[in-house]
Amino acid sequence: MACASFVKLNAPSSQWIGQHSFSQRAGSSTRLSTRRVSVAIRAGAYTDELVQTAKSIASPGRGILAIDESNATCGKRLASIGLDNTETNRQAYRQLLLTTPGLGEYISGAILFEETLYQSTTDGKKFVDCLREEKIVPGIKVDKGLVPLPGSNNESWCQGLDGLASRSAEYYKQGARFAKWRTVVSIPSGPSALAVKEAAWGLARYAAISQDNGLVPIVEPEILLDGDHPIERTREVAEKVWSEVFFYLAENNVVFEGILLKPSMVTPGAEHKEKASPETIANYTLTVLKRRVPPAVPGIMFLSGGQSEVEATLNLNAMNQSPNPWHVSFSYARALQNTVLKTWQGRPENVEAAQKALLVRAKANSLAQLGRYSAEGESEEAKKGMFVKGYTY
Repeated sequence: MACASFVKLNAPSSQWIGQHSFSQRAGSSTRLSTRRVSVAIRAGAYTDELVQTAKSIASPGRGILAIDESNATCGKRLASIGLDNTETNRQAYRQLLLTTPGLGEYISGAILFEETLYQSTTDGKKFVDCLREEKIVPGIKVDKGLVPLPGSNNESWCQGLDGLASRSAEYYKQGARFAKWRTVVSIPSGPSALAVKEAAWGLARYAAISQDNGLVPIVEPEILLDGDHPIERTREVAEKVWSEVFFYLAENNVVFEGILLKPSMVTPGAEHKEKASPETIANYTLTVLKRRVPPAVPGIMFLSGGQSEVEATLNLNAMNQSPNPWHVSFSYARALQNTVLKTWQGRPENVEAAQKALLVRAKANSLAQLGRYSAEGESEEAKKGMFVKGYTY
């Protein structure tokens, strides 16, 4: 494959281009000399494909459907409508979502759990093929979840780097073309410098490994909604976290044109006494993004983080009222699926109605990506918040 090249300075910090040293010759005056720097050209085997995949996902009026919940979390969703957590029921629900006619008009990528990547419909058609027919790029969750971070203030780190290269290669063979790794930062817990650095470094290593195996990495440093802090505190933490993430991405030679960022919106803590308007959230969020995220990144695919379906869409719409350096869109799970699940209720006769509900939410967010959404006519159910303290999946 043809590959774009990028430069890596193969020298210690004392030998960066432009640094000068002084040498004294006997009987001569002090003279300025320039060190020669060894420059190695590195070309990734998948670079062109990664850039093209990222551009395809970050296409106008489209965003990502996240259905990468673990089997345990999917079981909680099914339990909310009275279904047992069995593979058959999980398959039935995912089939409902992934075979929705016309979904590709609004959805450009779907993040799958490992089980789903290898599953087929009840008629034997691979889910990845269902997606391809709709021109939706299949993706895969590759992290192994959050565990306690020793030495921190009751914070977490994300595990899963061990064996990631071989797993990613297998996922690529199965049809996945992008990956997702979620780590979190908690404002009530500090956050500590250790937790921020661990989150940033882990995301950077994952991103480099993913690109090396043909998968566009979705970089997801979620700043949890937990807490009663004002929006100004969230902004402060977001600036620090995003800055550190992109520093380590660069350190790991990650190609920015072949990644997607999945941040949380800059909002007040979920327990703060005053809510912020969509316009305020858009202003704070875009300000930090412009300060910290290079324009080379093709897409900013926001997570909903427990906002109601309508809140998440209104906030996205507010961010698209003027041009941005990147494609500003969505990568929602609950904010696309909540009404769908309640419409379905596990009954075959409700599948068509549930798929229509998915299209309604997908279209609403498509319009928001284009800056043309109106909340007029939205149901009361779509306005209900879905915040869960310390949310894991």
